Amino acid sequence: MESNESSVDKTLSRLEDQLALWNAKLNDLVARVEVAGQQTKIDARKHLDEVKSQLDVARSRLEEAKTAGGDRWDKFKGGVESTWKDLERAFHKLTH
Repeated sequence: MESNESSVDKTLSRLEDQLALWNAKLNDLVARVEVAGQQTKIDARKHLDEVKSQLDVARSRLEEAKTAGGDRWDKFKGGVESTWKDLERAFHKLTH
């Protein structure tokens, strides 16, 4: 049976990988906006800034959870999951 700490480490690693992927996608979207028309830039920049802010919050929550360690994961799990769902919705809205 897998230890709780090992499970937490795997979860945190998976979340870090997802953050890196979202960060890359966000950078790609920013580059695309730069070549768009002025009004499109204004509209898109607002949405990109919102997602970037949510990405920063998710990164911060993840770092808090990593620092706390596996034994205190339950304390941070709900906040991390909630932040993650918000970020997933924001990315979906931005890219669809």
